[in-house]
Amino acid sequence: MSKLKILIVGGGGREHALAWALAQDQGVQQIFVAPGNAGTSWPATSTRAASTNIPLAVDNLVGLRQFAREQGIDLTVVGPELPLTLGIVDLFQQAGLRIFGPNQAASQLEASKAFAKSFMQTHGIPTAAFATFHDYETACDYVASQPAAQAGLVVKADGLAAGKGVFVCSTSDEAFSALHTLLVERALGAAGETVVIEERLSGPEVSLLAFTDGVTVMAMPPARDHKRIYDHDQGPNTGGMGAFAPTPDVDANLVTTIVEAILQPTVRGMAALGTPYVGVLYAGVMLTPQGPMTLEFNCRFGDPETQVLLPLIPNLLEILLACTEKQLDQVAAQPTPGACATVVLAAPGYPGAYPVGLPITGLESLANDPDLLVFHAGTTEQAGQIVTAGGRVLAISGRGADLPTALARAYAGVKQVHFEGLHYRKDIGVTPT
Repeated sequence: MSKLKILIVGGGGREHALAWALAQDQGVQQIFVAPGNAGTSWPATSTRAASTNIPLAVDNLVGLRQFAREQGIDLTVVGPELPLTLGIVDLFQQAGLRIFGPNQAASQLEASKAFAKSFMQTHGIPTAAFATFHDYETACDYVASQPAAQAGLVVKADGLAAGKGVFVCSTSDEAFSALHTLLVERALGAAGETVVIEERLSGPEVSLLAFTDGVTVMAMPPARDHKRIYDHDQGPNTGGMGAFAPTPDVDANLVTTIVEAILQPTVRGMAALGTPYVGVLYAGVMLTPQGPMTLEFNCRFGDPETQVLLPLIPNLLEILLACTEKQLDQVAAQPTPGACATVVLAAPGYPGAYPVGLPITGLESLANDPDLLVFHAGTTEQAGQIVTAGGRVLAISGRGADLPTALARAYAGVKQVHFEGLHYRKDIGVTPT
């Protein structure tokens, strides 16, 4: 087979990791990243394919399809959820273009929390008890009627809300306030017109991502990310301040349990609906005293989980192609031994308002260590200088024979990089008790 041209849709750390991993495959001729960032463009070498940024937004589906046609793209890999939920897979497939990701109907598992919860209930997939509401007064009456309200409830906006649609409430008053924010103030617009109220679970969380071709499920190593902005899980939620894989408290037997109880029934259930799920299925799982319970589904690679998972998956291209060809059962999972950890460097003020255009220094000092990987997220280049262009700016990943070694490498790398007001968590890799 001739070498492939690959288009990666997205511009964050996840997409940089995808480009990095695929460019190392000898079956790849050229990578394009739309729109990419300051880290996703490089020339070809003897060991990796070239990568080129393309100034196309992730929601410009027609423009992306036209580019793929004109360039003879052999495989498109979609990073973020927005183009998936807008139907990019349907559009590309109608044009006869090979693309990796779930179609619009299957992407409802992430696009609608009400759909996902109802789906799990129908198919016997373990998850928290819940109820769905459109009306503020009715939702408040439900909260007031819950004996569990004193122990806490979780209020979720139904639609995509960039990580801002989940309210973990310790009291009834906090739940009332969350409902007012979503249903009366309409703070999240259409995404919050429907809300899901569910019982609050307790236990450590784990992210289990899997490749699937619509039938076969291939789990990746279990990962854990750190959502809160400050150490010890304090402060507001973010898109993720770091991650590590595999997680020491999730052994092979527990992975099998999660696959058999959650992931495989989900893939079977989606097929039974006539909307086969092909792509990455991401289950956010809480390890409760009653067993693993599903918190949410995502319909794509996680960020920053991708920055610790792909360094452990040597045959990524083979897996992606097998998924698009419904042949995943013919591919062996070959995770690389060892561990990987990533630390996110965030702009001052994130996840609130933050400045952009801050010069970044020290990146060149990290270029020669094969076990220290720098993935750009919110960066751009101005007059030859790499500067900040987002809230999460960089993800510094370290690889090692074990988690302590991987963490030490990542943090050693973090200390080499500087920009004004940078912030990072110092407790990545610590499992909350």
